[in-house]
Amino acid sequence: MNDPLPREDDRAVAEPGGAPDTTIPIVVYVLHLAGMVTGGLTSLVAVVIAYVYRGNGPHWLDEHYRYQIRTFWLALLFFGVSGLLTLVLIGFLTWLAAVVWLVIRCVKGLKALNEKRAPDNVDTWWV
Repeated sequence: MNDPLPREDDRAVAEPGGAPDTTIPIVVYVLHLAGMVTGGLTSLVAVVIAYVYRGNGPHWLDEHYRYQIRTFWLALLFFGVSGLLTLVLIGFLTWLAAVVWLVIRCVKGLKALNEKRAPDNVDTWWV
């Protein structure tokens, strides 16, 4: 049952062939990763972009934006706690763990995006 008319949930910019354009979510993941070098400035830009674009595509693409938004807020929490814990010297270890967490989470998101599917475990605090 092929519906020739576009559906309401497929409002994203489409590539030739009908698949939604995944350039913006890729940019958001890269901005999150660059946030480790920029002190979180690019992550702030990334979350603004994710908030603006969520709800403008198919469900699986919107799940990526939700995943990216959650990644920002969780990273803010993890890096904030790590910053406080540096006062007792354990913060350097928790900061390293937060970096590893962020890299794994972004790589998993990029892999799912490349496969044109929603990321696994969107609601988890872990990876």
